[in-house]
Amino acid sequence: MGRLIKNHWARLIVLSAAMYQVAAAVESYFWPKIFWDFLTKTLDPAVRPIPVLQTINLIFGMILLAWEWPLSFIAGLSIHRSLEARLAFLPLTALAAAMIYQGTNAAIYYVIGLGVYFWAYSEGEMICAKPWTLPQRTPRGPRV
Repeated sequence: MGRLIKNHWARLIVLSAAMYQVAAAVESYFWPKIFWDFLTKTLDPAVRPIPVLQTINLIFGMILLAWEWPLSFIAGLSIHRSLEARLAFLPLTALAAAMIYQGTNAAIYYVIGLGVYFWAYSEGEMICAKPWTLPQRTPRGPRV
């Protein structure tokens, strides 16, 4: 058996979370609700009458879908290959998802994906320029 490629696993987790976040953002346009409204009502203007938080969640979800799949114009760029950029962007996205009631599951998935990305980063994994491929091994020595 081979080794677990953690950045591919994290990519699948974050793709699932991004799809969930997009669906949650669309649903929250129809039923706007802040997750923390049981503590305070001061955050309600973020979702109604102008859907600011829903739009932020929709944009973040679309960005992560394009980044993690990736789209053809993103694949191979340094931003696509950067684990550090993902480790910086995912907490912001998780926070935005946690703010709306419908996006709490997506926020949990983002935190799990962030943990797996950090695990991959700490083990020195790299993301290849061509999506969903493995890094090529260097020959260890002459074959007999």
